[in-house]
Amino acid sequence: MLSGFKDFILKGNVVDLAVAVVMGAAFGKVITSLVENVLMPLIAALVGSPNFDSFALVTINGNQIKFGVLLTAIVSFLLVAAAIYFAVVLPMNKMIERRNRKLGITEAEAEVDPQIALLTEIRDSLKR
Repeated sequence: MLSGFKDFILKGNVVDLAVAVVMGAAFGKVITSLVENVLMPLIAALVGSPNFDSFALVTINGNQIKFGVLLTAIVSFLLVAAAIYFAVVLPMNKMIERRNRKLGITEAEAEVDPQIALLTEIRDSLKR
């Protein structure tokens, strides 16, 4: 039983997953800081408030329906998504594209699913 546990822990997938979780948590702090300390103050400069929490349109039986809290969460989510896209995804795609051009890999070759490629090879072998 201990041998099986040792094999499980030392598998590359478990270590890769652990590293990804730690890196994701650290990167999440960077993105959160970017949104809270850079992007939200820019919005505050335009709108006059760093968040919309005080917006309450409806009061029912003395209870406020705070649409502003939801609006703040949506704006924050969109800013996080934009920050990740423009700071990580877009540069990574450009880097991959540049690497593929340098290696002479066409876009069609880069997008082929490995399983499809394997099945195509098997089919071609069977034809021969």
